[in-house]
Amino acid sequence: MTTVALRACFACAALALCAPAPAQNFPVRPVRLIVPLAPGGGGDLVARTIAQKITEPLGQPVIVENRPGGSTIIGTEVVARSAPDGYTLVMATSSHGINPALYKLPFDPVKDFTGIAFIGTSPMMLTVHPTVPAKTVKELIAVAKANPGKLNFGSSGIASIVHLAGELFNQSAGVRTMHIPYKGTGPALTDLLGGQIDMMFASPAPTIPHVKNGRLRAIAWASLQRLPAMPDLPTMEESGIPGFEAGTFFVVLGPANIPAAVVSKLNGEMVKAARLPDVKERLVAEGVNVVAGTPQQAIAYVESQIARWTKVVKTAGIKAE
Repeated sequence: MTTVALRACFACAALALCAPAPAQNFPVRPVRLIVPLAPGGGGDLVARTIAQKITEPLGQPVIVENRPGGSTIIGTEVVARSAPDGYTLVMATSSHGINPALYKLPFDPVKDFTGIAFIGTSPMMLTVHPTVPAKTVKELIAVAKANPGKLNFGSSGIASIVHLAGELFNQSAGVRTMHIPYKGTGPALTDLLGGQIDMMFASPAPTIPHVKNGRLRAIAWASLQRLPAMPDLPTMEESGIPGFEAGTFFVVLGPANIPAAVVSKLNGEMVKAARLPDVKERLVAEGVNVVAGTPQQAIAYVESQIARWTKVVKTAGIKAE
């Protein structure tokens, strides 16, 4: 064999080694699931729970990597710019639906991504301090209308999902309550417990114990359906505000143009994992409504959230800090 022929053979062999494995063999190396948030929050918990359960059936480690910063933009951009092979994914949460209304993003939040799985949602609870003379949404609206600008609501910060939920309530109910931003949910919840603020759309996991011991009063779920954590608590829709929904979501996305076979395999395993009794029990205990949905549902939900919060942001004139 001539030298030229040998070089050609070596070149072909090298190309074969470097070529991506067929989609049907996916995965042949570890999968990275980026959480664009600090460890310990809801998105981190959901990502680690799902990653642990799909590692064995996929036959490769699913490694959760926290990349916080820039209101989730930094970690999300890593995924948007990665190879469309299914090996780099992101656990998108509420910021993915809010950021387009606040920032000029380095990616398109829909077109630059492939939907993988819609894991679930975590609706907030409209909660008041017991000194507020209202036990229902109707009564709370009546109090707010009788005292315009006097009731206030706390949030974890300007343009946070907690803030936007309060503004959505103002816009939907036709009332004017005043926003008081805090640096995080913890300080806001502390002041709600102390009566320094009147109400807040609060995350269920840290709030329900205070509701059960009487230190706070739950008014309604900010969702379209009741949650098992407090099945007797009505939804905002049941309470007279149609379509009211506010909370975070957990949607797994990858970069645009991932092969359909890879998407199907990832979705199948993630949906199976989310439906496992022990997984569902753990997520429900954290206030998550498990959806276990399709790639199409994932993208459609992201689009719906972008439309919802863009309208709220513009109407309220909210600017990013």
